[in-house]
Amino acid sequence: MAEAIGHDSYLIDTGLYGPQHAACYLVADHDELAVIDTGTRHTLPRILDAVAALGASPEQVRYVMPTHVHLDHASGSGVLMQACPNATLVVHPKGLPHMVDPAKLQAGATAVYGEQAFQRDFGDLMPIPEQRTHAAADGETFELGRRQLQFIHTPGHANHHGCLFDQAGGHLYTGDTFGLGYRQFRRDGDVLLVATTTPVAFDPDAWFDSLERMMALDPSTCCLTHFGCVDHPQRLVGRLRDSIQAHVDIALEEETRDSDGREQRLTDAVDRLLVEAGRRHSHLSADAVRTIFASDIDLNAQGLAIWLARRARRGA
Repeated sequence: MAEAIGHDSYLIDTGLYGPQHAACYLVADHDELAVIDTGTRHTLPRILDAVAALGASPEQVRYVMPTHVHLDHASGSGVLMQACPNATLVVHPKGLPHMVDPAKLQAGATAVYGEQAFQRDFGDLMPIPEQRTHAAADGETFELGRRQLQFIHTPGHANHHGCLFDQAGGHLYTGDTFGLGYRQFRRDGDVLLVATTTPVAFDPDAWFDSLERMMALDPSTCCLTHFGCVDHPQRLVGRLRDSIQAHVDIALEEETRDSDGREQRLTDAVDRLLVEAGRRHSHLSADAVRTIFASDIDLNAQGLAIWLARRARRGA
């Protein structure tokens, strides 16, 4: 069931890895709908149920708008576009080729996850006809009913990341650029935000710049994919900056060390960082926190290793 978040907008739990891990969003205005992020192909029934619960039909979906093409955000785009015959896919220009021809994206992901796990969690990626797509320029606005959704390029987590700003409702749909904000770590109303440095395009300087641009919009609420809405985000953006910097510090400490054993050291350091933060913002045990952050710990460490390798190549 979709969760109303105000201004005719709704959160849909995609079901990936269990409840309250990943969300997508549905925005409605005057018989037109937009879906922001899509989850996986397994999320499709949940999205269609949410559309039906509004008394609407898939034909009324005008836009499908993944913030970026990582699998937890966009791998369901193809099947959703097939189910919504009047929709246009709107995505960052650098992400668009992977939506039109996802073969390389699927092959790479299958190599990482293994065929069985890839099919279980994501399922086959469906290509989208290029004529039904649109590469969003930075700052471009899209009319939805009587409101406008503005696409803002926000690199840092990924070089093809964009956020969607609903100017009428004050909602900023942030994908991963406002970090991870799982509901399990919101003790006494305090929200934990941590960086997600997943492979392959972590860029801390670009990320800090993106956060400045996002806060300049003065959003009332940030709507995170992982997971849910955060009100008054200006009060929390410093915490996310600190988390990004903490990940950078972990990586730079490795830069002067021998590469042997680097992957495990990075994983251990990220584990300590996230588990300690999670414990401070919950009543959970270290093991329970580690379970919630399990995939993030591994992916963040991998992303830092790739960032260090990129720095080494540039230095050489």
